[in-house]
Amino acid sequence: MKKFLLHSTLKLILLFAIIFGISGFNIDTKEENPGKVYLFAYSTLKNNGKNGLHFAWSTDQKNWFAIGPRFSFLKSDFGSWGPTGKSMSEAFLIRDNAGVFHCLWSVRDNVFAHSESKDLVNWGRQNYIQGMKNFVGNAQDKSVILNVQVSQKENQYLVHFSESGKKYSSATKDFKNYAPAIIDANLSPIKLRTEIQIQGEILQGTLHQVDWSLVENMIKNMESVKFREKQNNTSPKSDSLMFLGLKPVNATIQINGQNSKKISNMLTGVFFEDINYAADGGLYAELIQNRDFEYSLHDKKGRDEKWNSSMAWSGSFRIEKENPIHANNPNYAIIKNGSITNSGFDGIALKANEKYDFSVFAKGTKAIVRLKMSSGETLAEATFAPTNSWKKFNLVLKPSKTVNDAHFEINTNGETSVDMVSLFPQKTFKNHKNGLRADLAETIADMQPKFVRFPGGCVAHGDGLHNIYQWKNTIGPLESRVPMRNIWGYHQSMGLGYFEYFQFCEDLGAEAVPVLAAGVPCQNSSDGGSGQQFGIPMQDMDEYVQDVLDLIEYANGSVNTVWGKKRAEAGHPKPFNLKYVGIGNEDLISDVFEERYRMIVKAVQKKYPEILIIGTVGPFFEGTDYREGWKIADDLKLPLVDEHYYQSPGWFINNQDFYDIYDRSKSKVYLGEYASWGNKFYNALSEALYLTGIERNGDVVSMASYAPLLAREKHTQWNPDLIYFNGNEVKPTVNYFVQKLYGKNSGDIYMERNIKASDNDEVNKRIGIAVVKESTSGDLIVKLVNVLPVTVKPSIEMSNIMIAENASYTVLTGNPENTDARPVSQTITVREAFSKELPPYSFTVIRIKTKK
Repeated sequence: MKKFLLHSTLKLILLFAIIFGISGFNIDTKEENPGKVYLFAYSTLKNNGKNGLHFAWSTDQKNWFAIGPRFSFLKSDFGSWGPTGKSMSEAFLIRDNAGVFHCLWSVRDNVFAHSESKDLVNWGRQNYIQGMKNFVGNAQDKSVILNVQVSQKENQYLVHFSESGKKYSSATKDFKNYAPAIIDANLSPIKLRTEIQIQGEILQGTLHQVDWSLVENMIKNMESVKFREKQNNTSPKSDSLMFLGLKPVNATIQINGQNSKKISNMLTGVFFEDINYAADGGLYAELIQNRDFEYSLHDKKGRDEKWNSSMAWSGSFRIEKENPIHANNPNYAIIKNGSITNSGFDGIALKANEKYDFSVFAKGTKAIVRLKMSSGETLAEATFAPTNSWKKFNLVLKPSKTVNDAHFEINTNGETSVDMVSLFPQKTFKNHKNGLRADLAETIADMQPKFVRFPGGCVAHGDGLHNIYQWKNTIGPLESRVPMRNIWGYHQSMGLGYFEYFQFCEDLGAEAVPVLAAGVPCQNSSDGGSGQQFGIPMQDMDEYVQDVLDLIEYANGSVNTVWGKKRAEAGHPKPFNLKYVGIGNEDLISDVFEERYRMIVKAVQKKYPEILIIGTVGPFFEGTDYREGWKIADDLKLPLVDEHYYQSPGWFINNQDFYDIYDRSKSKVYLGEYASWGNKFYNALSEALYLTGIERNGDVVSMASYAPLLAREKHTQWNPDLIYFNGNEVKPTVNYFVQKLYGKNSGDIYMERNIKASDNDEVNKRIGIAVVKESTSGDLIVKLVNVLPVTVKPSIEMSNIMIAENASYTVLTGNPENTDARPVSQTITVREAFSKELPPYSFTVIRIKTKK
């Protein structure tokens, strides 16, 4: 076996047998069958086995034509995106008596996978079977060989395997339910895979005879996908070639005030995920890194030996665990006749004469704390005198200079134990203790978001069962909170917890949208057998469901309830008035997922029918998870579903009508994560253009949020992001200014409009217009987007609406390849605004007061 198939002692081989009559295929090639062709299904070891299921066809089994070539009709979704994840090997295809195709393949960790399809284009959900655990009840021994065989007589599948020299078999009719394994003494190796040669390469797979119409549909689908990919591969360079010789475009726009519809009044919001150091070292204002000495090798899965309880600290100290301040925070440092220094997050940024709150739990002898420059100069200092038992000390430090690379020091001439060493600026957002970094929070607030989704996407359901985000671990005194590994490969102190998230939403005047795992970890988990789609054991699901219900009580319950009382004890006796709860995030829609998902949703619906549940339909705008997720949402009659997609600028340009055909009677859409791949102005313009279509469909799309929101420079796991920052600077992208313009210029009534610009469809799709009215102010807002290399001369005609004479006119324009475009505003007459040329590559917002 190839390297990617090995995991520990595992050498897992899947061989699939097919009994004649089930597949409808006769090996005798002498019998000609008009309209029939041979279809060969196979997988390869290229790209570490990540390329999925391929097909080739032939009329004579001699001359083969690979579809694509090697187009991926089905890809494995098991495991992480690392070297061994998402692999498919020994793919085997069978066709049952009903004409349904079943694909089975080997992954790793003694697991094989199953999916089914009627047309080999649209596939059903993927389910994963743990061989030894399911069949023998032993998940430890992985030296197992599986041989899946179809029995025609019993109309069932027999799974044959051997373990520790013993031979077993287990029967299944649906690859979901398995009979107890029995000893199979007659098991013998059977070679049922076929070898063919395509372009000089010998390949192994399974052979079928099918109607040509089936293959023809596969080829058409492949060609359609490749055409769309080519069409979406646009850029300013390709635009200049496409529109070579194009003259300035005249656009006539008609707006009738009587033709309007209600749309969502909370369309624009933000999605916060603790990725790219967005929380610790980011929005959370704590300046000390590893303040609790709880960093561990596990945070980075042992890949960084420096990432331990001493991370970010240096000096004369040792880590101890005996008699800690709290069982959830077992580590603390003992300083003996020396000093201990913390470097913060890439240095500590300080402002002259600003006040900083220092706190520490300590016991032992007297100690001095100092803020020092890299040169060694002391900027501020204070003294505290512990006793022989743990006590919390609070001091104020006021640095004398502004620096970006200071460090923090504790010095003692005796022996002093310290834990929860903390340094906060007093000027946090809204001046809260344990608060948020003011400049970052204010940059978010300036977008005027109508909602905030938190604590993240993949962070919420975690890397494996033991890494699922537990909201109860994030509330209460800081020393009692339970830190844990971040799925993105660093540490979460949980200082920014659920109370702080709710408080931030309240400060912003935004609705809180917490998202919770659906009883399964992230579909990209790399945490061995506890990851992927094996789910919280059903015997533990009642407790997990209760945690979800308790969260709603924590947010909304009276002070007389158990969890409402805990909220009050944190300083907020009034309810947070939570309205939304998201269940699941980009999940692989498997049977394991659905069983737990339905259990959670029904419990919330029963106890809190007023809560709007947001479902999940996978990480893409199409495909199996998308279809299966929508089926469940339809059945459960969910009020909203959470759609995600990251695409090229061309995709956003070519799909402005994406929601035009959505059924208005079904669940509304929360577009929870979207972005084009880049932070150039061209990317931002494609997003601005797409958002005109979102506003037009604001009756079905209720909410939308760009993602990810924040990224600390030098610590990014994902690009692009909306706002970059370091210790002392906030660096909004041009994409941010598009989001800000939409957030500050939202409406709840959409005005229908007609536009006539060009006979060229490619020109028309690059001119976007949305007209909305804000009921509270009565303002009319016109958004115009020009993604052409030439100017657009608008002529806006308005009827049945009275407007003022002057307008606020804002233009965001620049070189599409650059990142430095910024909006410029002025006040001009409406007459001028309605006829003013739109510069090449520009986004224009016209805001006008209306009259009764």
